[in-house]
Amino acid sequence: QVTLVESGGGFVQAGESLRLACVVSGRTAMSTDVGWFRQAPGKAREFVAAVSWSGKSTYYEDFAKGRFTISRDNTKNSVFLQMNGLKPEDTAVYYCAADSFAMLIRYNLFHDDLESWGQGTQVTVSS
Repeated sequence: QVTLVESGGGFVQAGESLRLACVVSGRTAMSTDVGWFRQAPGKAREFVAAVSWSGKSTYYEDFAKGRFTISRDNTKNSVFLQMNGLKPEDTAVYYCAADSFAMLIRYNLFHDDLESWGQGTQVTVSS
């Protein structure tokens, strides 16, 4: 089991950027695949992007491709989500979660109960 804590959310104008951080702690923290998810008001939680424990494999939901970049720095026990060109429709609470890479990327299909979730960080994009 790992613990995840997100930070970096905020209020920005459309077109601006934010960088979210997820600090991962626990005995298996650096061997854990991690994903970012988001939940907008009145909508289901959805997958955004995932990165393998080594950082060598990444996967993005279609809306995130070309605008968002997921990365990790295992020396800092952290996973990042760089979000550029933000749009009002990106407004949501953003969560990081830990589980196997396969479980993370299939979340939108099966909404599996993932191993660990953070508490979330609010991102608001104004037009």
